[in-house]
Amino acid sequence: MGAYILRRLLLIIPTLLGIMIINFAMIQFVPGGPIEQVLARLDGGGDALQGISGSGDAGTEAAGDSQYLGARGLPPEFIAELEKQFGFDKPPLQRFLDMLWNYARFDFGESYFRSISVTDLVLEKMPVSISLGLWSTLIAYLVSIPLGIRKAVRDGTAFDTWTSGAIIVAYAIPGFLFAILLLVLFAGGSYYKIFPLRGLTSEGFSDLSLMGKALDYMWHMALPITASTIASFATLTLLTKNSFLDEIGKQYVMTAKAKGLSESRVLYGHVFRNAMLIVIAGFPAAFVSIFFGQSLIIETIFSLDGLGQMGFKAVVERDYPVMFGTLYAFGIMGLLVGIISDLMYVWIDPRIDFEGRG
Repeated sequence: MGAYILRRLLLIIPTLLGIMIINFAMIQFVPGGPIEQVLARLDGGGDALQGISGSGDAGTEAAGDSQYLGARGLPPEFIAELEKQFGFDKPPLQRFLDMLWNYARFDFGESYFRSISVTDLVLEKMPVSISLGLWSTLIAYLVSIPLGIRKAVRDGTAFDTWTSGAIIVAYAIPGFLFAILLLVLFAGGSYYKIFPLRGLTSEGFSDLSLMGKALDYMWHMALPITASTIASFATLTLLTKNSFLDEIGKQYVMTAKAKGLSESRVLYGHVFRNAMLIVIAGFPAAFVSIFFGQSLIIETIFSLDGLGQMGFKAVVERDYPVMFGTLYAFGIMGLLVGIISDLMYVWIDPRIDFEGRG
């Protein structure tokens, strides 16, 4: 197993390098770089993308072409100083190699427009995204696994039928639409004002007791977590049910029942480990999926300042240090989660041998 883990860790390097190369190359052809953003603001244009022709090449402009949109009337020395400040006085290959060298030392630089290091910016936004991802994943598992087991045991009954209908309806509702519905119903939209409309904590949070802080935090996170969790129930519940149904029909279960073991002993002593292999081992991937996939929509609707909002603003503003720094960090995180998932498979079922398969 040690050799397998070592191979997987070594594979992170070329995989991450490929991710960075592809995204850096794509950026060279996207119109409206950071210099154009600055010039557009100075020119009163707002967004540098307004008025850019379809033939604009950000890579050529960023490499030193001074014909930026909105640059008319500005001295060339000022344009050259901007290029030097943003590092665009160097050729793309040198900029890419410098970026990789810095990232290898986990030096992600400083945001172009916020005067704060990328690391500090990510750490500042991390609590919101971790709260959404972690609690949503935990709640989805804590509800879906018992429900899926119950549905498998009572397969074909009225309970199985109506719970399946409810799950399918919940899955069919888009997450953003359900989030808006929660705001309208329970956050003062048109009916009840039970939960706060925005933010992670209330004013005066620091003055509250420990229990008060916990309750205030849960009060603010109730609606966002509910909205981000609702779609996860269907897939996880049905996966659990089908896994148990598949195991219940196998010969070893019949043998255990023939020996006189109780249903609960057979179910949780023999079936559970085999049936839950794919469900539990997928926990890290499920967390990352919620952490990255749904954060932007939920954070936008509930006015939470997290990594999703930060990443979206970085793309709009062409804040390349934030874009590439977070891409690099999250790329490593995603690749490590894949290794953790494999380790969980082995931990749950020692019969699995990735080393032998290799």
